[in-house]
Amino acid sequence: MAWPELDGGVWVLIKMFAAGLLYDCAAFSYAGAALALYLLVLPEKIYTAAWHRLAVYGLFFIAAFLLAFNLAAEYYFFYEFGVRYNFIAVDYLVYTNEVLGNIRESYNLPLVLPLVTGLAGFALWLFGRRLAFSFAEPLTFRSRLFSALPVLAVPVLCFFLLDGRLAQVSKNEYANEVAMNGFYAFGSAFINNELPYDKFYASGEPEAAFKTLRTELAGPGVEFMDQGLDINRKVKGRGPLKKFNVVVIVGESLSAEYLSAFGAARGEGTLPNLDALAGRSLFFRRFYAAGTRTVRGLEAMMLSIPPLPGTSIVKRPDNGGFFSWGSVMRDLGYANKYIYAGYGYFDNMNAFYSGNGFGIVDRANFAKDEITFANIWGVCDGDLLSKTLKEADADFKAGKPFFYMVMTTTNHRPFTYPDGKIDIPSSARSRRGALKYSDYAIGEFLAAAAKKPWFKDTVFVITADHCANSAGKTEIPVRNYHIPLFVYSPAHIKPAVVETLSAQADLAPTILGLMNASYESRFFGRDMLSGKPEGRAFLSTFQKMGLLKDNKLAVLGPKKYLKTYKWDETAKAVAAAPRDKVLEEEAVSFFQGANFIYKKRLNRLP
Repeated sequence: MAWPELDGGVWVLIKMFAAGLLYDCAAFSYAGAALALYLLVLPEKIYTAAWHRLAVYGLFFIAAFLLAFNLAAEYYFFYEFGVRYNFIAVDYLVYTNEVLGNIRESYNLPLVLPLVTGLAGFALWLFGRRLAFSFAEPLTFRSRLFSALPVLAVPVLCFFLLDGRLAQVSKNEYANEVAMNGFYAFGSAFINNELPYDKFYASGEPEAAFKTLRTELAGPGVEFMDQGLDINRKVKGRGPLKKFNVVVIVGESLSAEYLSAFGAARGEGTLPNLDALAGRSLFFRRFYAAGTRTVRGLEAMMLSIPPLPGTSIVKRPDNGGFFSWGSVMRDLGYANKYIYAGYGYFDNMNAFYSGNGFGIVDRANFAKDEITFANIWGVCDGDLLSKTLKEADADFKAGKPFFYMVMTTTNHRPFTYPDGKIDIPSSARSRRGALKYSDYAIGEFLAAAAKKPWFKDTVFVITADHCANSAGKTEIPVRNYHIPLFVYSPAHIKPAVVETLSAQADLAPTILGLMNASYESRFFGRDMLSGKPEGRAFLSTFQKMGLLKDNKLAVLGPKKYLKTYKWDETAKAVAAAPRDKVLEEEAVSFFQGANFIYKKRLNRLP
């Protein structure tokens, strides 16, 4: 699967398979140690009993079945994400209902399961005589101990001496993923769900870092409240406050590459409503996602903070009570709601939003007659946006301005939706069909909203949580973070194209700037319309973070890793570049400062 993307010749190929063998052996050593320990402590009488012999054959078949099933699962995982098991697989292990449902609805299990069962049966037949031979002669405890000790020692040595660096056989990330073992990668992601920044990442003197931050975050109407280790500042609005309603529609996996407005490298004509919106709204052409998971996008948009290493703040414990876009809107008298197509316990979204001042409207709040179609991930986008209209009607009737974060799910595998709405049947289970239906639902929503009394004073923000594809040859493949952003309000916002480089962390201060809101801020993003032509974007994988600026990308990684790349926006390519110490120091300042403020809880509300 990775072959078309590989480069580097025979030497890289040799290193890939050598590293792969090492990690395969390391992964096996953990399972082997468990078996050795069992055989060591098991009394000989039980081991040679007839029932235990049958149990051994049964357990062998189960183990072979699980290994064969994992072979299929890892194939599909690589097909979907372009990587071995990582933190996504760890997260998915927690939400078994959604994941098992997604597997059932997306993949051909009537074909996969018989093949897996047949492969496990063949393995049992092939090794049956060896299993029988293992019962032929008894072994004393001393003999078993002599055999078990080295088997038990190997995983201990692997745990303390081996990490993922030996899989870095090339600058090509596909080669590095192939060199890894899926089980080993899964265990590593499980253990390293949150990495201590100060221990693993490049850092400088805190005073210097915050001095850089204050310089970078300064601008018109910004007054810093102190010169210490903080970025707390007053932001003054550009005029009288405009209490617009704000509806943010976050499209699942809505990559920029699918829109004709960006050249439609993929799926031309798939998104006619959004393509038309590009000429009727503030259209941000150089807008980037913070990461490759929904929770990363939600975190960046809500908290306006650079991504921290490890899992998103949305999924961490004690994640409520932060200064956020929601807290600013709540102080301005808004009714805040998180409206989600699925069950919001997934990825801890309900806990995060309810802990930060939002009412929750998820699948549990939909009446039966409000659902025309649903799959394992949630109700279809049309039903979700119809529910959003009802919520807006109710808040308008109550005399409350409203602020909604609306998270869609249709553009997620298995890519199913109600038939009869577009010219691609749901049975095709194609991303193009899911995108086209999602675009159709947004078009219907805006048309229906235009007839409402609250439409005139509402700002509609349409963007994405992340891109559809995350894999690439480079450490942080920038092209796979490019997402659209439309800000639409015919009565109040003049259509224009914004070329300033920006990212999800900039969204909250930009919309608050359009509202002329004055507030105290600890946002790391800035108003994209403040007049500063230069911009920046924060990007991340699970363990690496990047600062994109001036066609260069500074990447931070574990073991104090720090490197500069060149970003060719026209060719959509990342290439090696000489070290840029100024950019690298700025990147360190942002990520170190964000970690400091988060760990000290300086962005916690009183």
